[in-house]
Order: sequence, then structure tokens, then C-alpha cells
Amino acid sequence: MHHRFQFVSTILLLCLLSCQTNPAPSPNDPAPARAPTSSRILSGTAPPEYAKLAAEVRAETERVWAAYERYAWPHDNLLPLSKSYRDWYAEPIFISPIDGYSTLKLMGLDEQANRIERYVADSISFDRDIDVKVFEVNIRVLGGLLAMYAETKNPAVLAKAADFGDRMLPAFDSPTGMPYYYVNLKTGKPSGAIVNVAEAGSYLLELGLLSYYTNDAKYYQTGKRATLALNTRRSVIGLFGRDINVETGEWTETNSMVGAYADSYFEYLYKAYLLFGDPELKEIWDDNISAIQNYLPDEQDSLLWYPRVTMETGEVTQTEITLWDAYFPALLVLADDVDRAKHAFNAWDVVVTKHGMTPMVYNYAADTVVNGYHQLNPEVIESAYYLHAATGDERYRTFARDYFTRLKECCRTEVAFTHLKDVRTGERDDEMATFFVAETLKYFYLLYGGSETVGLDTHVFTTEAHPFAKKDIIKAGERLGF
Repeated sequence: MHHRFQFVSTILLLCLLSCQTNPAPSPNDPAPARAPTSSRILSGTAPPEYAKLAAEVRAETERVWAAYERYAWPHDNLLPLSKSYRDWYAEPIFISPIDGYSTLKLMGLDEQANRIERYVADSISFDRDIDVKVFEVNIRVLGGLLAMYAETKNPAVLAKAADFGDRMLPAFDSPTGMPYYYVNLKTGKPSGAIVNVAEAGSYLLELGLLSYYTNDAKYYQTGKRATLALNTRRSVIGLFGRDINVETGEWTETNSMVGAYADSYFEYLYKAYLLFGDPELKEIWDDNISAIQNYLPDEQDSLLWYPRVTMETGEVTQTEITLWDAYFPALLVLADDVDRAKHAFNAWDVVVTKHGMTPMVYNYAADTVVNGYHQLNPEVIESAYYLHAATGDERYRTFARDYFTRLKECCRTEVAFTHLKDVRTGERDDEMATFFVAETLKYFYLLYGGSETVGLDTHVFTTEAHPFAKKDIIKAGERLGF
């Protein structure tokens, strides 16, 4: 691994020259499928170096959150360079706090988490005349509210989650049952008939949890209908396209992939099976992953990639991958395919070694960065966390340690962290995505051994990294209607 340490010293020098550096901070019956053990994480026996890193990640989270509270509360996003805020729509819907709550609570930042809970219970209203992106608010807002309820059992929080779920449901009133892209939170009017695979079918966890907590199967059944409608439109060789018309059921873009545009659909099939035990989901997953592994893997120079292929024949059409694709080793670990997960992660290790952090789009065949933008994404750290939990191999913690060093050098600002316009130049952009707190910092913290109570053997994480304890979900079929 000497090449990485040599690279780190080089990239740190480049960051000093081109980045604005800042000082370092002072189930259900039947039993679910076998999940990887994370006892090394849960045991709390991380080496002292990593215990210190966990404490540093917690301190950075506290610092970032203080900046949000000072400059952006109660708006949707903190702008870390201008020390201002941005809302997703004409009115804020409190996305950052709701999305970040589970991380704050996990790290023991109770004062900050409790403030969010009080605001949600007492002050926030979703009766707003705005068209919201159904997929995005499902994973961030509904998922965050459900994680808050799972932690607090506050009935006022559950009432807000149910209200939000009810405002989402009209989006699914399409001829196919797959959701429209937008829905108006006040009127329920949907719009946008073209969605990608992830946007069409990533609702099983949040809507299932809402059904479980409210004892009303309508939510899960709505999400499951969308998943089933999507699955029936696979090609004859079992692959999906990218974009589909929810009114006609016709594919409008026929490239197939496991990463961006499709990722959380596959993720939710398996995770919802693990959490709820719906056997039909396992059958669909088995069919889906079999088609993926039959047609997508492309091994070059001992590195395993998952390119884009045509859904009709499986012929490779593009060797471009995105930083979101780096989630896939984690999903393979969860599905007990650890050897292939390690193989796929090695490819991302090479990308990070060459470019410091994950670029938005990379062409592995040409070994070129197509789009160097970086959004503080969690996916490669998420996969490192899953692989360390499954194998105990310290190389994944080492990888994350080096990655965290680069984030601090290139993305850390006076008050928070910011995006990069290009990983090759270090030029900064005045943005901080909500998933940085919700996911990226959480996975660093867990990987460094920061929690003795939350791990892969005890919890299922949504695509936005909201953790839900398996032991709390029993006989789910009675409430979810399967």
C-alpha cells in the first residue's frame, strides 16, 4: 500500500496550492437471509488511532451542525463558503435537519437532535404549495422522520411522517402504479411522467416502515406495486433500461446499469427483504442479481467494473461509471457475496488513489475523468464500512483514514465542508449536500468504531443511511399485508 501514502503526500501538497485549506480541528417469519457480522465494530475494540478518528468525526459533525444552525436554520441546505442557505423549492421543508437527525443522535449530539425533534413535532407543516421530487423527499424527509420516530417513539413525529406519506401517495396514481417525478404537497397533483429505475422503485423501506408504525398496509402496498410494475418490464434477458414512462410503461432510455439511475432499486429489494421478510422480494432480487452478474461484469487488468449495457442483449455501450456506483460492493456484502465485493472495491481503490476522491464520472476503459465534480458523497466509504464489517480487514479503515485526510485538506472550510468543482484542480463550490451529514460522516464514524450499538448485524440502513433495528420489526407481514 506504499503507493497510497506516496499519493497522499502528493495530493496534500496539491491541496495546499490549489485548495483553500484550513487548520485541522482542535424480522419477521421467515428468518432473513444471513447478513454479515459486524462484531468487530460493535465490540468497541477499535485501535486507539481509530477511536481518535471517531472522536474527530464527531467533533467535525458538531462543528458543521453549529454552522448550519447559525447560518441556515430552518432552511434546506447550508452554503458553506458564503455562510448562507439554499432551499430546494420556493419554501423550505427542513431537509437538512430531518435528514441529519439520525447521525446526530447516533453520535450522542442529543441537544442538537432534540431541537430538531421539537421543531418537527411543534412547528413544521408540509401543507405547502410546492412540487417536490418524490424520490428525493421519500429518502430524505420521510426516511428521516421515520428514523426520528424509531428513536423517540414521539407520536407527534409519527403523525408528521404519516401526513407526509399521505401527501406523497398521489404521485403513485399513474396507469402503471409507478410514481410520477413530482407531486404537489398541498394539492396532490403529480407531474413528470419520465423517471429512472431508482425513482420508479425505491420506496419499499420508507413506505414499509410507515405501514409498520401506523399499522396501515396501504403505504407498503403502494410501494410494492411500483416495484412489481417495474420488475415486470425487464427485458427478455432480465435487465432494466434506465428511464421509463410511468403512464405507458415504455422505456425511453434502454441502457442498463447497477449504479446511478438504478442503484437504490436493487438496494431496496434486498434490504426490504432483510427487514420485513417478504419472500416475494427475495425471489425478485435473485432474478435481478442473476441477470446483473450474467451480463454486466467487465474485468480489466484484474479490476472488476460494472459498465452500462444495452438491456436487450447485454452488450457494453458505455464504460463510464459514476461515484454513486461505488455503493455496489456494500450491497454485494449484504447479499453475502463478499469475494466479488472485494474485487469490485479494488477498482474504486484505484480510482481514488489516482484522483484523490471519487470524481462524478470516470471512464475506466480510457482511464480518464469525464466529470471531476465531487459532492462529499458517501458511497465509497459506505462500501469500505461494509467490507470491514464483513472481513475485519484493516485495509478498509486505512482507506477511509486516508480519504478523510484528503476531505479535510481539500473540502474543509472555515465552518463546514464544501463540494469540489473538479477533483483535478481542487476548485471549490459553495454547496454541502444533506447526505454529507446523513451518510458520509455517519459511515466514517461507524467505520472508525464510533458506535457499540448500531451495526450491520443489528440494523438495516436505508439508502440515505437511516438505521432501523431488525429486532424492532417483528411479524411485519401482518401489518404490511403480505
